Amino acid sequence: MKTRITDMLGIQHPSIQGGMHYVGFAELAAAVSNAGGLGIITGLTQKTPADLANEIARCKDMTDKPIGVNVTFLPTVNTPDYPAIIKVIIDGGVKVVETAGNNPSQVLPVLKDHGIKVIHKCTSVRHALKAQSIGCDAVSVDGFECGGHPGEDDIPNMILLPRAADELEVPFVSSGGMADGRSLVASLAMGAEGMNMGTRFIATKEAPVHENVKAAIVAASELDTRLVMRPLRNTERVMTNAAVERLLEIEKEKGADLQFTDVIEQVAGVYPKIMMEGTMDAGAWSCGMVAGLINDIPTCKELIDRTMAEADALINERLKGLAA
Repeated sequence: MKTRITDMLGIQHPSIQGGMHYVGFAELAAAVSNAGGLGIITGLTQKTPADLANEIARCKDMTDKPIGVNVTFLPTVNTPDYPAIIKVIIDGGVKVVETAGNNPSQVLPVLKDHGIKVIHKCTSVRHALKAQSIGCDAVSVDGFECGGHPGEDDIPNMILLPRAADELEVPFVSSGGMADGRSLVASLAMGAEGMNMGTRFIATKEAPVHENVKAAIVAASELDTRLVMRPLRNTERVMTNAAVERLLEIEKEKGADLQFTDVIEQVAGVYPKIMMEGTMDAGAWSCGMVAGLINDIPTCKELIDRTMAEADALINERLKGLAA
């Protein structure tokens, strides 16, 4: 399948693996890229720029296909060394960067000077238009269904994607709620040039996370995520567990007096315990409502091949038949 995104990124299928904390390691990124999609290493999961350089090199040993790196710009206590991170990406020969969080304008000139395509993740049309105006090559339009940070507008993809198509000139991919060929065809129908899958790629054989995490996603329904930190306007969609339910109790108890420090135990530094050790009640971890559509743990190749076969059947059989 050829779209503006496959042409831009030099990939076979319009399927991108989103950057995910303590999930986007070389093993997963290489597997997705080898399957014809675009695999993405999560930059800030690596503790130092040197670690990121090693991870990029490891990934390139596993695939000769295009790969990307996610760089998230968020206010933190200890600001990452972004100039060093960008230098490592350039020196590593990476040709696609997925940016997220705050405006990435400070890194765009140097990335574009080195022929790197930038896809910025946006949760609203106004943010997507801003990304377009500052020179991003494409955007990833992230609906309210998504795991992680859905923004504060609460617009689901059935509305958000057509609105993006109405306004944008640069190509965009759908993100949030994406799982299979149905997701892809629906996204294409609403104007997207492909789709970005996060949670779906966690539940694959190559995802280097604990089996407890994969089992939790397969067992979950679409009702098993929660929105936390809404009062702090830092909303995150996470899988429910004991720590998350306690977090929600604290939010209720504190009301308007809630501070980040009140819930830090449930959200800070928990990813290694969950993703690496499988301690599922250690804290809040990002998961999309799409868990309700995930019922198995295939290889990345099996997942992408199946997705493309489903999409082909929908386009050429079911939808064509309805139009007859």
